[in-house]
Amino acid sequence: MSVNPIISPNAPAAIGPYSHATVAGGFIFVSGQLPINPSTNSISDDIKEQTRQSLSNCIKIINDCGSAIEDVTKATIYIKDMNQFAAINEVYAEFFSSHKPARVCVEVARLPKDVLVEIDMIAYKEN
Repeated sequence: MSVNPIISPNAPAAIGPYSHATVAGGFIFVSGQLPINPSTNSISDDIKEQTRQSLSNCIKIINDCGSAIEDVTKATIYIKDMNQFAAINEVYAEFFSSHKPARVCVEVARLPKDVLVEIDMIAYKEN
């Protein structure tokens, strides 16, 4: 089995020594995506906008790997404040209404760039 690192032209640049995703064994493993707008390199202060941007960044990477949102099998959401869980779920439901992948959501002490949310995903990719 080979592992292919992916660098997406449609996502914000990685802020460390990692790729946007790797493709291995029929799956796409998307690195944690901060809510950075790749066009402006800016970050909103609003939790809903941050969630929407992190999800969009993940989906763009999955699309660049030749898969779609319907191929997402698992998502992990890291949030700074569990009191924002309902707002995050509201935006998450905009992306995943009928297709509901497995998911984990955990509160963490701090995230890179002091953002409010970071999301990673795993998606299936047919060969």
